[in-house]
Amino acid sequence: MPEAPKNSPKASNFIVAEENKKTLHFIEEVTTKADEVQKRVLAEILSRNSNVEYLKCYGNLNGNTDRETFKKVIPVITYEDIQHDINRIASGDKSPIFCSQPVSEFLTSSGTSGGERKLMPTTEEELGRRSLLYSLLMPVMSHFVPDLETGKGMYFLFVKSESKTPGGLLARPVLTSYYKSPHFKNRRPDPYTNYTSPNEAILCPDSYQSMYSQMLCGLSQNAQVLRVGAVFASGFIRAIRFLEKHWSLLCSDIRSGIMNTELITDSSVREAVMKILKPDPDLADFIEAECSKKSWQGIITRLWPNTKYVDVIVTGTMSQYIPTLDYYSNGLPLVCTMYASSECYFGVNLNPLCKPEDVAYTLIPTMCYFEFLPIHRNNGVMDSISAPKSLNEKEKQTLVDLVDVKIGQEYELVVTTYAGLYRYRVGDVLRVAGFKNNAPQFNFICRKNVVLSIDSDKTDEVELQNAMKNAVSHLMPFDAHVTEYTSYADTTTIPGHYVLFWEINVNGSTPVHPSVFEDCCLTIEESLNSVYRQGRAYDKSIGPLEIRIVEVGTFDKLMDYAISLGASINQYKTPRCVKFAPIIELLNSRVMSKYFSPKCPKWTPGHKQWNNMN
Repeated sequence: MPEAPKNSPKASNFIVAEENKKTLHFIEEVTTKADEVQKRVLAEILSRNSNVEYLKCYGNLNGNTDRETFKKVIPVITYEDIQHDINRIASGDKSPIFCSQPVSEFLTSSGTSGGERKLMPTTEEELGRRSLLYSLLMPVMSHFVPDLETGKGMYFLFVKSESKTPGGLLARPVLTSYYKSPHFKNRRPDPYTNYTSPNEAILCPDSYQSMYSQMLCGLSQNAQVLRVGAVFASGFIRAIRFLEKHWSLLCSDIRSGIMNTELITDSSVREAVMKILKPDPDLADFIEAECSKKSWQGIITRLWPNTKYVDVIVTGTMSQYIPTLDYYSNGLPLVCTMYASSECYFGVNLNPLCKPEDVAYTLIPTMCYFEFLPIHRNNGVMDSISAPKSLNEKEKQTLVDLVDVKIGQEYELVVTTYAGLYRYRVGDVLRVAGFKNNAPQFNFICRKNVVLSIDSDKTDEVELQNAMKNAVSHLMPFDAHVTEYTSYADTTTIPGHYVLFWEINVNGSTPVHPSVFEDCCLTIEESLNSVYRQGRAYDKSIGPLEIRIVEVGTFDKLMDYAISLGASINQYKTPRCVKFAPIIELLNSRVMSKYFSPKCPKWTPGHKQWNNMN
């Protein structure tokens, strides 16, 4: 993930080294004094927000800012507990409900509630706090990879759609907010924020024009590129796939030094790119020769030969893209630099050249007040993670502070933020890997309850089951029904897509027509949340959903296989999502037919209820 610019003039190598030293000292200091910093952070949050409506509801605080009183009085919550008050703000209520500072906008989460993106109120001050975490990244990286300030970063960065709430506040993803902010747009020259893509290309709302322009700039400056990346692994792979499809057009532009005006209609993008693009027939010939080869293995190091690492998130569900990235990059280090969400930015990876499976994020104690809810697994062949939606008094008392977590234990992250979330369950499951001084380092395990994910989408088992119920109604006229099903995220295609394996029983005399199964695919997609539908219809980051019909008895074979691995026959339940390669092979070996969604599901920006008000 790209780092925030430091507000400093263009620096010499000496100044860069001194700034890096200061940053590393800051990390050393706050991790050493982690508990002291956490006490101060909580006291600051509670004192500055002491008069807000939410805290006044719990009058027993009485101005106290200590941890003991806070934990005794303030409940542990989920989004649904505060959704009513968030909707009040969205509708125009400007009173201090959660935070003494005015809400500047809403950050839309990739997590959903009721099928719509969650809305996280934020303030202007939070932009500075997020920028602070960004500013830690490159000093850490430079400690492991020297001379990064001598070249450029080729990052594929994009803005996504935004909308306005009925009260007039912007609602948009956190990175879109950041890229459109003065912190990013008006950054001063800095060796670590020297990107191949001009701002105009990054901020172009047309995803095709943005991708084409950024790829063109990256290719035309290929010798200067020292690091490449995107936010998520899936996004970077889409960029390589785009190059596979369009390299001939890109070479033509590089050869002539003139941008294709039929493809790029945004005049500000054309003007910015033309300042970079120069006629270079030799480079065009080189790119053409490489892209024409049968194999694209190592294409990143072939086209950008000075690249030292790939900067993308490959933890959690993004780990499914590691083999593809290794193939394209010839095994370059895959670097995960930071851990963040719409609710808050959390921490950094202090050992960025580690293997993806060993990535551990050090939580920075100044970002928010951290608590941790112990997680217990229900062990079977397919691990499921147990975390109750609402906590009883005993469970609330099990939450532990940042410095008190235990190595090897898994926890759900709970945060109290400067922007006004109090004891909020983020939904991320983390495992303690170790400590940096007194601050814990965590492996990101998963998003709680998520069974399917391709990009930023997150589909849980309940949502999938409801979508299934809607889809199988198409089978009723044929006296057919689904006897069992499971699913998996297929990332062998670009973009990846959801696959459902169905075992069906047909009692009627009329065969089920292929178009009926296609309608089932589309109905499932229409029933999924807005993040999924946006990925399909607008971002094009998810491919058409697929249903694979398997032979009768397939799921009995699946159960037999699970039992052979040690599952209890009395406790066995069909997993609703599978990831284990041998199980996927078993299912695929019994596929009789395949069907795809015939078109994109409907999607419009904003929340459904806002659109109904227009």
